Amino acid sequence: MSSTILITGASSGLGEGMAREFAARGNNLALCARRTERLDALKTELEASHANITVSVRALDVDNHSQVFDVFRAFRDDFGTIDRIIVNAGVGMGRPLGTGQFDANRQTAETNFVSALAQMEAAMEIFRAQNHGHLVTVSSVSAVRGMPSNITTYGATKAGLAALSEGLRVELTRTKSPIRVTTLYPGYINTAINEKVKNKPFAVDVRTGCKAMVKAIESGKKECYVPSWPWSPIGFLLKRLPEPVLAKMF
Repeated sequence: MSSTILITGASSGLGEGMAREFAARGNNLALCARRTERLDALKTELEASHANITVSVRALDVDNHSQVFDVFRAFRDDFGTIDRIIVNAGVGMGRPLGTGQFDANRQTAETNFVSALAQMEAAMEIFRAQNHGHLVTVSSVSAVRGMPSNITTYGATKAGLAALSEGLRVELTRTKSPIRVTTLYPGYINTAINEKVKNKPFAVDVRTGCKAMVKAIESGKKECYVPSWPWSPIGFLLKRLPEPVLAKMF
C-alpha cells in the first residue's frame, strides 16, 4: 500500500535523493523547497518514470514560519492525509565562534533549529488531527558530541533537533499515541552542503546515502546512523572519547 510522504528541502541533495527512492517504491510525494524550477523538473521526471504515483510541489522557504504551516496544510488538503513528513531542509554554513561570522552562525541556528521546530509543529498539528503519522527528523553524526571550528554551531543545532525529537517521542510513548518519530544521524554524504569540507571520512555518494536513509526510515527504528556501517560503531565511540582525543581527530 502506497503512502503519501512530505519532504522539505526536496529540490537538491538528500531531499531530492530520498524523493527518488520513495517514488521508486510507489509512494505519492509532497515536495517543497525554495527553488521551484528544480521541483517542477523533479516532478516531471518522477511522474514520467513512475506512472502510478502523484507528485505535488510547492515553494517553501522554511525560515518563513507561517508559510511552513500554510504549505503543510495545503499538501494535506491535496492528498486528504499525509502519512510521513521528513524534516530535511537545512544549511551548513557555520564558522568558528568569535571570528566575526556571527551572521553565518545565527542563520545556521535559525534554519536548522527554529525552522525545524516550525516544521515539526506543522507536522504534528496534522498528525494529531489524523491520529496517525510518521515524523522523521534529519540530524547528523556531528550531533553526537560538541564539535570544533566550522562544525560547532551546525552540530549544536543538530543536537538540539535530536533532543527535540526524543522529547516528542517520549511524550507520544507516554500517551500511547500511534504517531511515530524517527531521528536519522547521517554521516558524510557528498551533497552541496558539505562540498567544501576537506576531511570527509567514509563519505558516500548521494544515491548510496539516500538508499540507506530510506531503508532506515522504513525500518521502524527510533534512531538510526546512516549508513549504518561504519557510522553506528563510530557514533558509539564518539560519545565516549575523552575531549583531548576528540580534539586530535578534527
